[in-house]
Amino acid sequence: PSFFGYPLSIFFIIVNEFCERFSYYGMRAVLVLYFKYFLQWDDNLSTAIYHTFVALCYLTPILGALIADSWLGKFLTIVCLSAVYTGGQAVMAVSSINDLTDDNRDGSPDNMYLHIALSMTGLILIALGTGGIKPCVSAFGGDQFEDGQEKQRSRFFSIFYLSINAGSLLSTIITPILRAQECGIHSKQRCYPLAFGVPAALMAVSLVVFVAGSKMYKKARPQGNIMIQVSKCIGFAIKNRFRHRSKEFPKREHWLDWASEKYDKRLITQTKMVLKVLFLYIPLPMFWALFDQQGSRWTLQATTMDGNFGSIQIQPDQMQTANAILIIIMVPVVDTVVYPLIKKCKINFTPLRKITVGMFLASLAFVAAALVQVQIDKTLPVFPASGQSQIKIINLGTDAVTVQFEPQLQTANVKSMESTTYMTFGTSQLQSLSITSGNKATNQTVQLLEGARYTLGVKNNATGIVAKLLFDNVTSKPEEGNNLIRFINNLADPVNVTMGDTSFGRLMPLSASSYSLFPGGTKDEIMIVTNSIPCSVTSKAFGFGSAYTITIDECTERNVNITYSEDIPPNTVHMAWQIPQYFILTCAEVVFSVTGLEFSYSQAPSNMKAVLQAGWLLTVAVGNIIVLIVARASKLSEQWAEYVLFAALLLAVCIIFAVMAYFYTYVDPNEIEAQLDEEEKKQVKKDQDVSEKEADHVSEK
Repeated sequence: PSFFGYPLSIFFIIVNEFCERFSYYGMRAVLVLYFKYFLQWDDNLSTAIYHTFVALCYLTPILGALIADSWLGKFLTIVCLSAVYTGGQAVMAVSSINDLTDDNRDGSPDNMYLHIALSMTGLILIALGTGGIKPCVSAFGGDQFEDGQEKQRSRFFSIFYLSINAGSLLSTIITPILRAQECGIHSKQRCYPLAFGVPAALMAVSLVVFVAGSKMYKKARPQGNIMIQVSKCIGFAIKNRFRHRSKEFPKREHWLDWASEKYDKRLITQTKMVLKVLFLYIPLPMFWALFDQQGSRWTLQATTMDGNFGSIQIQPDQMQTANAILIIIMVPVVDTVVYPLIKKCKINFTPLRKITVGMFLASLAFVAAALVQVQIDKTLPVFPASGQSQIKIINLGTDAVTVQFEPQLQTANVKSMESTTYMTFGTSQLQSLSITSGNKATNQTVQLLEGARYTLGVKNNATGIVAKLLFDNVTSKPEEGNNLIRFINNLADPVNVTMGDTSFGRLMPLSASSYSLFPGGTKDEIMIVTNSIPCSVTSKAFGFGSAYTITIDECTERNVNITYSEDIPPNTVHMAWQIPQYFILTCAEVVFSVTGLEFSYSQAPSNMKAVLQAGWLLTVAVGNIIVLIVARASKLSEQWAEYVLFAALLLAVCIIFAVMAYFYTYVDPNEIEAQLDEEEKKQVKKDQDVSEKEADHVSEK
């Protein structure tokens, strides 16, 4: 059955592909944050495991192609591996359920090893599934068309690509929203089970839809795998060349000609063409090394930025949608506007030149990322190093205060109801504090811990100077754009404080609560009760990633007076500053990725497309392995320096590729095939003539 001239079966395939890509990209969007915040891994380990997983997803297609072509056929391969894939997504969703091992109900898993084991099992199954079906689905779609339907077939591939981008775009918007929800039985947590569960459900839908169309599909029998033949041909040529390495054997034009004893001329010629293209692939992995860091390093960069877009609050993992949105806009723009303009300027923009430009642009994108990182680093607070401690002073009284850090280290003057920033001291050097306010003075000896921060609350009241040294248990910026808030009671009576749904308990005079976490970019109602008198006030809108100490100075039925003291400044670099680097990288992808596949197909015989597809996917896998090696070997402490390093490496590779491209000569596979056909015809005719002569010779006898 057909629909508008298209086989009806392809609609099942397109829906299947949309659901599968939604499932894959949705899971991948939140993956690096799941490692960081749920499994509690640091940035480097999270990045390493993320890229190992992506590399695996691009290594397994070779396995999928071998299974489909040599054994099960495309249809059964897709069905079996989709089932494995769905299982992997389900295991991933289960692994992220906090309450699975949270026996003491404190909000964090008690047996982290179980969660890690389940996650890794899930990811391996997903890599097997997504990689295994990747080479089969598009080819299976192509198989559904008859010989005269070239136009419909090429239109199908365009719609197929659109469904991939639509799936990835929607999932990168939706799954981070699901992740940002709070869910859980005993304690409310970020909702990773939902963020992984929805992709798992869509993968199941994808499988059901694909099987539903089973009766309509044209199912080609497995034809044997061309990759195996090519590998055998290359292997035999090398072996044979090695056997005949002495001088007495005449040299052959090309080393692959040593396979001519066993393999026909056509296969050898086709293999030569494929190897010529694969040789050009050698520098390409460096591009993917940079490109795939959108999901790891760039997402982690976004966690230290301000995601407040007016009424919309953008999650760090949602910034990846910039790529999917820009791709949908840029592909038609580049095809219909940019390329024709370049043509009008009489510039011969060959495919290899396009790829070179793509590499150069990706390198530029990382320079942009480094510039943004430098701005972010300026806003990050400096925490005490080993051998150091930090102190800030809050003046809770009505008179100015002077604090001398002894022995003669430095002096701080603080006006009424104001505070200082943190001052850094050598832990062993600071011994005591001399405090004067009005006409009163006091001395206080101090013993500080290394690497810790303290707040000194000072108040000059009727009885004298009261000075309290509070331990601030915070030595890093709050994660995920959350804020830390605590209260100091500056009243004469005890108070009960509640902010939003969080109770800070009962605070005695001049004592401080512990810090509590609040989501970024929100205002909350602060409720204070003292001597049975309730008073309330709405807090100011806190930014993202800050910490504040709020002092309660007055609470009557008519009046509430509170003072904010900033302990850690909020993220001030806006997430919109990531858009330029995404834009440049997307332009790079358009000229690199789209051109790369077209070029490969135009330079190799039609029956060798599978080998080139495998080679192309292999470059992505190797690119992700490069990230692991560079990130591990470079030992750079500054993130901006690592971005610059990657940009420099790609620039160097780009120059090497440009030289290789300069010496490349384009071929027309159809012409070469026609020559081979001609030669074969001549050979057949020659053989016929010989056998006829022999027959005549025999009859004469």
